[in-house]
Amino acid sequence: MLDKARYIVVEGPIGAGKTSLSRRLAQRLDAQVLFEQPELNPFLGRFYQAPERWALPTQLSFLFQRVEQLASVAETIGAQQRVVSDFILDKDPLFAALNLADDELALYQRIFDSTKPAAPPQPDLVIYLQAKPETLIDRVRRRGIEVERRITERYLEQVADRYARFFYQYDAAPLFVVDAEVLNPVEQDDDFELLLERLRNMRGYREFFGYAA
Repeated sequence: MLDKARYIVVEGPIGAGKTSLSRRLAQRLDAQVLFEQPELNPFLGRFYQAPERWALPTQLSFLFQRVEQLASVAETIGAQQRVVSDFILDKDPLFAALNLADDELALYQRIFDSTKPAAPPQPDLVIYLQAKPETLIDRVRRRGIEVERRITERYLEQVADRYARFFYQYDAAPLFVVDAEVLNPVEQDDDFELLLERLRNMRGYREFFGYAA
């Protein structure tokens, strides 16, 4: 699977390691990277301070950013050049449903439906990193990003649950689920090489990767 995939996405909740793993994969595969840029969202810090007030502008800012980023690499993906990304557009409503009031969510959904490309590039492979909320909050605290200081374990628990539900039903691309609780392909070379081997040998449309798998 890995050798044929041209557009690869690594996804997972905040703190799962998706950006770091995406970067390491891109370096190994000599691929272009397409990363979320939360530091460019002017509302994110205010959202963590007052979620009810700033959820909608934060969400819309991310939506427009992601749509513009996908448009910027559409030709690259179409030309069969390799791209590794740390987000899929289809997960955007996941955060909207979690953070927005009902009337705001209805407005967001209208904007999402009218803004989403008619034929967005579809990943050839999605790698989904799973981890427990207590692990996620520990990793968030250790990386020490100022804007993330107000993230709570309760919020990460909700985010992780939404991700689990989303990917339980996800069938838009082959899905490789990684138990990031016991495997660390970002920092452990052996785990990274084992991940690459399993991805190359992937035959099914949905597979799970853990030491017991």
